Amino acid sequence: MSTVPQADASGEAAARLPSLSVFFPCHNEEGNVERVVRGALEVGASVTDDLEVIVVNDGSSDRTKELADRLAAEDPRVRAVHHPQNRGYGGALQSGFAAASKEYVFFSDGDGQFDLGELPRLVGLVADGQCDLALGYRIKRADPFIRSLNAKLYKLLIRLLFGLKVRDIDCAFKLIHRPVLEQVHVESEGALVSAELLIKARKAGFRMREAGVHHYPRQVGEQSGANLRVILRTFVEIGRLWRKLR
Repeated sequence: MSTVPQADASGEAAARLPSLSVFFPCHNEEGNVERVVRGALEVGASVTDDLEVIVVNDGSSDRTKELADRLAAEDPRVRAVHHPQNRGYGGALQSGFAAASKEYVFFSDGDGQFDLGELPRLVGLVADGQCDLALGYRIKRADPFIRSLNAKLYKLLIRLLFGLKVRDIDCAFKLIHRPVLEQVHVESEGALVSAELLIKARKAGFRMREAGVHHYPRQVGEQSGANLRVILRTFVEIGRLWRKLR
């Protein structure tokens, strides 16, 4: 059981933020990018009057770049950041954090597996000053068995090495107050990025709370997080971070 406090039903109150950046790391998400951006515009407008939505195109080889640029041309609240080559998930998050300009920063994946309509659940936590980072956790993970097993073993390893006790380290549904990003420098270019962010934020004394969110099967595109190259890169980054923080 997590030692991070959980949200209750009051977290879904109609709280509002002074300003909000929403960004999505996208790699070959031509079938999803327009849907997630339009969803972010709709939900974001319900929680703030000062909104920006950023697509981080991580070296996609499909039409993700073209669609992101068109969405940006259609709506001044939308921006696109493009990597000429694929940098990996951590690199995409780093670009999103760097591009975000508002007081609060929310990110989710560009694969459309989360319901952005649940964002107010996190907003209710940070707007009331209960925490500096509001972390979603997947109530039921809609991933293949091997991917879910890898996630459980990874969470156990991170807990043993770094003492990080959260329910769902890599849940791509996080809302962060800007002071966290100004103080915490994330270096991971791979899948360790979320763990590194939380480990360093906790070490710096920032407060975290968790709230359950729904997770849905991917409808379009392919997952890449469970491939051997990504896993090996993660182990290298874990060793580097452990040595640095020890």
